[in-house]
Amino acid sequence: MNQELVLLYDYLVVGALLFGIGMVGFLSRRNMILMFLSAEMMLQGVSVSLVAWSRYHNDFGGQILVVFIIAVAACEAAILLALTLSLLGHTGRLDMAAWRELREACPTSLVSEDEEDKEMIAEKEEPSPVWPQLPPAGVAPEVSPEETEYRSHV
Repeated sequence: MNQELVLLYDYLVVGALLFGIGMVGFLSRRNMILMFLSAEMMLQGVSVSLVAWSRYHNDFGGQILVVFIIAVAACEAAILLALTLSLLGHTGRLDMAAWRELREACPTSLVSEDEEDKEMIAEKEEPSPVWPQLPPAGVAPEVSPEETEYRSHV
C-alpha cells in the first residue's frame, strides 16, 4: 500500500477519535466548561482531518480552512469566558441546568401548567430595583437642601 495513503488513514483515525471523544464528552457532561472543551476537541478532530486531506492532495485549501477554524475556536473561547462569568455571577454554579433559572418567568410554550411550578416562579420573583433616571434636557434636577447645606467632607 502507498505510504501516503497509510499516513492519510492514520491521521483520519486520529481525527475521528478526537471528534468522537469530543462528541461523547459534549453529550454526557453538564458542566459548561467541560462542554465547551469537548466542542474544542471536536473542532480539533475536524482540523486534523482537513490537514490530512490537504497533505494527501498537495493542496493548501484544507490548511487555510484550519486557520479559520482556529479563529472560530478563539471566538468561542471568548464567548465561553463571558457566559461562564455571567452564569457563575447569577447562580454560583456552572451547571447547564442553571440556565433554566435565568430564562423568562413565564414563556408560554415551555412552562407546564402545574401549580407547583407557578408557586416556585412566584417565590423566586423579586421586586425590580428602582434605577436612577436623568432629568429631561434643559431642566435642572431637584437637589435636596441637606445635600447643599450639610457636607460630609469639605
